[in-house]
Amino acid sequence: MQPDTDVKPNAAGAATAMRQQAARAIGLLRRAAQPDRAELGWATLWLIVAAAFEVAGPIFGKALIDQYLLPHRLDWTVMGALLLGVLATGVIASLLRYRQLMRLSGLAMRAVQRLREWVYGHVLHLPMAFFDKAITGQLVSRVTNDTEAVKTLYIQVLFVILDSTIVLIGTMAAMAWLDWRLMLIVLALVPAVVLIIWLYQRMSAPAVHTARTLRSDINGQMAESIGGMAVLQAHNAGARFGQRFATTNGAHYTARMAELRANAFLLRPALDLLNVVLLAVVIFSFGQRSMNAIEVGVLYAFISYIARVVEPLIQITMQFSGLQQAVVASARVAALLDETSAAEHHSGKAHGSHLPAVPASVPAIAVRAVNFGYAPGAANRVLHDLDLQVAQGDFLGIVGHTGSGKSTLLSLLLRYYPLDTLDDAAAGSISLLGQPLAAIDNATFRAEVGLVPQDPFLLAASARENIDMGRGLAPERIEAAARAAHAHDFINALEHGYDTALGEGGSRLSTGQKQLIAIARALAGQPRILLLDEATSNIDSQTEQIVQRALDQLRGRVTIVAIAHRLSTIRDADRIVVLNHGRIAESGTHEALMQIENGLYQRLYLLQQLAL
Repeated sequence: MQPDTDVKPNAAGAATAMRQQAARAIGLLRRAAQPDRAELGWATLWLIVAAAFEVAGPIFGKALIDQYLLPHRLDWTVMGALLLGVLATGVIASLLRYRQLMRLSGLAMRAVQRLREWVYGHVLHLPMAFFDKAITGQLVSRVTNDTEAVKTLYIQVLFVILDSTIVLIGTMAAMAWLDWRLMLIVLALVPAVVLIIWLYQRMSAPAVHTARTLRSDINGQMAESIGGMAVLQAHNAGARFGQRFATTNGAHYTARMAELRANAFLLRPALDLLNVVLLAVVIFSFGQRSMNAIEVGVLYAFISYIARVVEPLIQITMQFSGLQQAVVASARVAALLDETSAAEHHSGKAHGSHLPAVPASVPAIAVRAVNFGYAPGAANRVLHDLDLQVAQGDFLGIVGHTGSGKSTLLSLLLRYYPLDTLDDAAAGSISLLGQPLAAIDNATFRAEVGLVPQDPFLLAASARENIDMGRGLAPERIEAAARAAHAHDFINALEHGYDTALGEGGSRLSTGQKQLIAIARALAGQPRILLLDEATSNIDSQTEQIVQRALDQLRGRVTIVAIAHRLSTIRDADRIVVLNHGRIAESGTHEALMQIENGLYQRLYLLQQLAL
């Protein structure tokens, strides 16, 4: 999801985009409401019944006027029954309408609940390449604000438009039954309203599109600023970022005001004027006809019906603003759902078993002739003809200067990126315990491979929950993993032990303790392969020694691949690979690499020693 840059579409372009968005949004909304289709059918049926009761009220009033009041036939029983009928039909129509509003509100809440779960679940299965381009604030806006706008569509727009359309049709039918000539005068209001809606859509569509886009930008800037607050304050950049935010916020205000001007000019005031004009035309036309007193009841009914015709039309047009916003929001959600999820997630398994045991001669990891770039073309390659094998139980260290391809290789081993991004050469292959990497279902792969990232991610939860990560592991297994990571002692020292809340991002722990929790989390899955991504670069020397002891105890049982900037972490590795511009430049033990005169590893190691 790229940041939105074109925030000033012209009217024609916005209208075309609106039609495309409407088609996409309708498809999404139908899918979200599909399980409640029967509820929608019942709501429509009862709204028709409510409209019938509402239409009956003026008919009772007409009969009272024409048959009893004007002829002075004071039959109090019948007159009372007719008055009661007028009152009862209004009450019953209101109660039925209230019940259907509640029914549709429940449908809306359930549909939005499904939609949010779909979106969140889909985001969890998107490939890492998507997040390289996504802006966090805009992504959160789609999951929260845009789905909330969909709820508005269901509750307000859907109910109002459905109810108003049914009332309008019923009222026009009753008017045609009473006097079809006067009905034709009232019917002329409908094309006038359609014209108003068309003008409103033409005038407001660019503003609605712009406002929605800028709202996502505002969320993105807020999330970015809060996440980097320490850096902003350290560089005294608050005023500059504040000015950038004010510019975006001002543009959002301008777009909203343009939309509101269209609302104020074309919606309620224009329709109120049409109501007055229509009423005057009906009364004038009625007065021009040769009539007798008995037709006064028809005039009363028509005046009552005009209010019932105009008000639904007003409600429909008033909801059009919300409809446009909801359509734009729904289309944005649909676009996110259209993003292709990572292929490994298609198996649908939540928990995976380990791969079958293989002979010791089969390497844990085999990288064969791998070429890779983040964009097609030989000029964009990051890795070149890379060949690498890691025996089961070995400890492999990978080092190299910035941009040498270390993190790219790790991303490929983690399946963050597929190998088929190249179109001009064979991409090569990667296998895990004898199985092609792409052929292993996701649950099994995650069971086999553990990751310790450079920046540990901790939930605002307890130590136990941070190690478990929703896997439902037994307490004994969690504690065993913590002991293996040498985290058990400091966790036990917390006031509630493993059940102590660690705060947002593990704020109650030191950086080294967070990293030990991350190692325990990886080990709790009992992986056969453990990948470490510069896991010691941000911790102190004492914690690094603890990590080294933990790795030493795993040697022989777990295959370890460690990318390291701090070379002391991988000094005792069985083999160290030095990458340079996407190729293996040197390979061997620490002692062997130090014997290479002016070798890359030797220079890196000596530079770090000088820096101590």
